[in-house]
Amino acid sequence: MDQNGGSFLAVRRLSGHHPSTADVVSGSTAWIGRGFSCVCVQRRESDARISFDLTPVQEECLQRLQNRIEVPYDSQNREHQEALKALWHASFPGTELLGLVSDQWKEMGWQGKDPSTDFRGGGFISLENLLYFAKNYPKSFEELLCKQNGDRALWEYPFAVAGVNITFMLIQMLDLQAAKPRSLIGAVFLNLLIENDRAFDILYCITFKLMDQKWLEMHATYMDFNTVIKSTRRQLERELLLEDIQQIEDMPSYSFLAR
Repeated sequence: MDQNGGSFLAVRRLSGHHPSTADVVSGSTAWIGRGFSCVCVQRRESDARISFDLTPVQEECLQRLQNRIEVPYDSQNREHQEALKALWHASFPGTELLGLVSDQWKEMGWQGKDPSTDFRGGGFISLENLLYFAKNYPKSFEELLCKQNGDRALWEYPFAVAGVNITFMLIQMLDLQAAKPRSLIGAVFLNLLIENDRAFDILYCITFKLMDQKWLEMHATYMDFNTVIKSTRRQLERELLLEDIQQIEDMPSYSFLAR
């Protein structure tokens, strides 16, 4: 690689081969997924840009996820209100919720008594992600919510706000608001999304659990949250580029999740 200006990698589809991290770094020809046409990747210091055409199926799959991402949280929307109530009941079964605006919400790690003010960065999908986590991996969800594992810091990260930040980070990492993937990571993820339309929600759960693992390993405190998130993102990027990742559940960090 030319350290001054970056270099170009030719990437083409090869049947039966999957890109390793070495493939990407060295600039070798690599497979990036079913259905992708000729691809050119430009590597610079911190980014790689890909240009290729999507199939109609890929476009539809990406658009469905983008439609979810574009929905802001609306405190007056009945569906959104019910989803927020469902999150409370999944988090604290048997405990009556006094209202959608209540000091009780602070127990979940919202910044104030009105959770709607914390959804601005992640939109309604960040609430959907939390609810999916609670319903599909309740054991891991409870462990993180209640900080049950490891030697915890005196000043811990706020669970719910951390969840919204994770949604935002994943959208940025995968460049999901672009018309089509512009990075190798985004292209790889689109294939996983085609295999499972809940791949983003599952990746969210993986990320939350991985972030907590990193938190404990780094003996982090509240002020270290951004550092932990960056470390988590780097780990996710490495895993997404591993060989033989055919579905989102093949990621090594998926093993951290417990139902």
